[in-house]
Amino acid sequence: MPSRERGTALTVLAVALAVLAVSDVLKPLRLEGADTGLVFLGRRITGPASAVAGVAMGAFLLTYATGLWGLRRWAVPVAWAYAAYVTLNLVLFPFRTPQPADAGIGYVVFGVVYTILAIGGSVACAVLLGRRRADLR
Repeated sequence: MPSRERGTALTVLAVALAVLAVSDVLKPLRLEGADTGLVFLGRRITGPASAVAGVAMGAFLLTYATGLWGLRRWAVPVAWAYAAYVTLNLVLFPFRTPQPADAGIGYVVFGVVYTILAIGGSVACAVLLGRRRADLR
């Protein structure tokens, strides 16, 4: 018998995606510092393009979070599309965005940990949601 409960993991992931959506909308304001901004296909974008991309990505992530929260069937391909986007973005980033001249080992360690968590989290969400196909509406 299918269960209509999201469970802890999918609930936490849905909330995290909603928070990430807000973060992406606010990225053009550079509240986190001068070196922050939305990264699209491996390149940090600035100016008006950043504002447009931030709102678009925020809307996409909020839609994804809503589908995840509601256990919607259409959220499965969205989850896989987002996992592919995250992976592509992180693979392209070191090639398309120059590393700061004063970057030390901390920069590298942060990059590796961030990459593992971002790809792992986005793929895990798609897998978990896919495993719940019988529960999706």
